[in-house]
Amino acid sequence: MKAIVCTKYGSPEVLKLKEVEKPNPKDNEVLIKIYATTVTSADLRIRKADPFGVRLFYGLKKPRKNTILGSELAGEIEAIGRNVKQFNIGDQVFAGAGTSLGANAEYICLPEEGAVVLKPSNMTYEEAAAIPFGSTTALVFLKNKGNIQSGQKVLIYGASGSLGTAAVQLAKAFGTEVTGVCSTAKLDLVKSLGADEVIDYTSEDFTQSGKTYDIIFDTIGKSSFSGCLKSLKQNGIYLRAVHMDLPSVLRGIWVSKTTSKKVIGGMAIERKADLVFLKELIEAGKIKPAIDKCYSLDQTADAHRYVEQGHKRGNVVITVRHSNET
Repeated sequence: MKAIVCTKYGSPEVLKLKEVEKPNPKDNEVLIKIYATTVTSADLRIRKADPFGVRLFYGLKKPRKNTILGSELAGEIEAIGRNVKQFNIGDQVFAGAGTSLGANAEYICLPEEGAVVLKPSNMTYEEAAAIPFGSTTALVFLKNKGNIQSGQKVLIYGASGSLGTAAVQLAKAFGTEVTGVCSTAKLDLVKSLGADEVIDYTSEDFTQSGKTYDIIFDTIGKSSFSGCLKSLKQNGIYLRAVHMDLPSVLRGIWVSKTTSKKVIGGMAIERKADLVFLKELIEAGKIKPAIDKCYSLDQTADAHRYVEQGHKRGNVVITVRHSNET
């Protein structure tokens, strides 16, 4: 099968389209023929080994076990292990590969108990592939970490990326008043996703407005720590997805212990239950991924270059076309 292999850490040029061995499902696994996958900010961090912790997890000098990037996908089940009960050959699914990666390829094997769920009936493969990373992370942070409640005021900082566009829609689905912060060119996109108010960070600093929020969710790690704390209501929660350096972690612990406000960071791993929850919202018409651009599998390095520019609107998708298809 064809796959994008990351042979070493570095620029997008390290990504190579190669023929690799097609996997065979173990007794508890399904073999998925991938029709769509994505390039996310997490893929960039792994490829560049930034932060350094990436090297501790994936290999100090170069990626070792996880040489095929990609953490989300949609496709069709081609084969199943003998103990698989939940799926049948021919089922259309979407899935998150988690930290094991491997989705930037023609095939992948995943455990049936993992984050594998039947694809929403009202979505294309490209749309479904763009759900597991951003939407799952947004769900975990807003629902599980932020305890989001109807009637609250929620601000999403970085509202136009894959995580931000999902967070805006989820916050609205939970019945909150949503403010989205993004750049000038993306104001219309964020408004179209249901945001009640949009703020152009290039011309306005929301932390100086005097408005306060129950939840401030920074999806890109670029908000002012002090400014966000000032803009939180009492008992408010400041969420920072992934982007927490050690000083911010220590400062967050101190704030959480000494005030009524909470600072919560970390990361989210895709779970089956979360994808089931998201599927129900999707089929109810409450959320839909924003897709910026689609590339072919052999253009994955170009997709990385585009995402690296930091200007994408929602998700960047890789369409996987198989050799036996016209």
